[in-house]
Formats: sequence, structure tokens, C-alpha cells
Amino acid sequence: MSGPAATTMDDLARDVRAGDRRALARAITLIESTRDDHRADAERLLEILLPDTGNSIRIGVSGVPGVGKSTFIETFGQHVIAQGHKVAVLAVDPSSRRTGGSILGDKTRMEDLSRHPDAFIRPSPTAGTLGGVARRTREVLLACEAAGFDVVLVETVGVGQSETAVADLVDLFLLLLLPGGGDELQGIKKGIMELADMVVVNKADGDLADAAGRSASEYANALRLLHPTTADWVPPVLTCSSLKGTGIAEIWDKIAEYREIVADSGAFEARRADQARRWMWGEVDENLLSSFRRHPDVRARLEELEARVSEGGLTPSAAAQELLEAFRKG
Repeated sequence: MSGPAATTMDDLARDVRAGDRRALARAITLIESTRDDHRADAERLLEILLPDTGNSIRIGVSGVPGVGKSTFIETFGQHVIAQGHKVAVLAVDPSSRRTGGSILGDKTRMEDLSRHPDAFIRPSPTAGTLGGVARRTREVLLACEAAGFDVVLVETVGVGQSETAVADLVDLFLLLLLPGGGDELQGIKKGIMELADMVVVNKADGDLADAAGRSASEYANALRLLHPTTADWVPPVLTCSSLKGTGIAEIWDKIAEYREIVADSGAFEARRADQARRWMWGEVDENLLSSFRRHPDVRARLEELEARVSEGGLTPSAAAQELLEAFRKG
């Protein structure tokens, strides 16, 4: 890092380990930077912090817009903190196409939680990354763990392939659903249901309380037809009211039960090992694509080949082969 606030990576790592929130924020800014010199510093920082990572339960939270993800996370986070834990929330926001910045502003949607000394909320722009998950979310997660946060929540955008991407980051994938069933059940993609380690029907209060109970039964029946993501664990379907705080304690207890079961069976470590391998290949893919796009011979031919493809004078596959050949020869 450069500038008046410059520090060595060893100093920054020491401050992050000590739980210095400003140091953690600086570390995350460094990790999310796309500058080559910052990337080198970030890699060094993560290398130093790595022995202090891995000690949290990583929970993905997803659901359709309007299901109340932010309210759920705020209520759930406060409950978990009351049990003696420290909670980090990585809220992956849709990006502004003009600025690349976060546009939802989760700190304004989780006001009480954001003010708690044992909570840390970081909105991260997706910045166009496939699946809507910030490319560096994995590394930010490690920095939070090194800072002592032992419960890390990753909130997805809730659209497209973001659920699959987040499932590759976390130990438990929690799917929030609305009361309803019937048509609503038909509208839920099978792939998203297959990812779920736990299903929670939110807004189970007032006039919707009975509907939430019926929906939970329907969702539970649907889950029995799917192959569970983890052996020895049948994804439970619970109900809660984030607004009233009911059902939240039961969800946390069920998460603790899940962690114990998968840890005893070896599935916990196996899942993380598989995720680490996927992470490695994801980095290979990202760096190869970046090198390809920056290659001078590729850039020299790109405009011409794109024009020919657009005009119908060349097939996309033939154009791709020409670009790849230019990359290989260079």
C-alpha cells in the first residue's frame, strides 16, 4: 500500500489479528483492489493471516427479493452475538454499472447490527463478476476470520447464479422463503432447492402465521424428493419471524447441530477442501482470461473479428479459434 497511511503487511496483519476494525477495513479495501501492486500486497497479507483463519461457521443466506434477508440477518446476528459470538456480514450487492460501487447500502438496512461492537458489515460490489458474487469475497471472509469473527454470513444478491457461487464459499447454505406454497413452490428453481442445507420460511407472524406453517410442510415434502447436499443430514424446514424474533433461536440451535454432525462425519473438512480446490481453479480461470484479454496480439485482432462475427461473415467459434491461436503464438 502507498500513501501517508502506508504500513507493512506484517503490521497490518498484526492489527487485523488484534481485532482493529479500521485495520480490517483497510485490509479488505486492499484485497478488493484491482491494482497489480495492491494484489501483490494482498497476497502477502493473506499468506500471513492464513494460520488464523478457518475457525468460523460460514453461512450463506439467500432468497428472493422481498423475503426479508436483511431483516433476518439483523435479527439473527443480534441473537448470535448474545450467545457470545462475533458476527461478520458480507453483503454482496448489485453493482452500479457506472461506478462499480455498491448500490444497496446494507449498513443502512441493518442499522442496529451495524452499530454493535461485535458485528462487522461490509457491502461488496459484484463488479460484474459472474454469479453476482464479488470475486474477492473468499479472501475477505478469511480476513474477517483472522480478525476474530467466528460467524460469517454471506448474503447473496438472490438472482441468477449467485446462489451457486455462494454455496461454494460457505459451510451451510440457508434458503429463505416466503409463506405461500402452491404456485410459489412451483416457481422455486430445483437447483436452488438442491443447494439448501436449511430452509427457513420467514414472515411467520400475524395473518401469515398459518400460511407459513403450511408452506413449511409443502417445502419439506419437496425436499424429500431431492438428494441432500451433505450425507447424514436431511435439510430441515423451519419457520421464523424476523420482525418478532420468533424462531431465531431454533435456527441457531439447528445450525449448531448441523456443524456437529458434519464435523463428526468428516463432511465439514471435505467440503472446505473441495471449495479450496475450486477456488484455486477459479483463480486460474480468472487470471488466464485476464491475460488473454490483455495480450497485444489478441487486442490487435479483436475489433476486426468482433465486427465480422456481428455482420455474419464469420462464426463465433471460428473467431474464437483465431484469437486463441494469436494468444498461443504470442
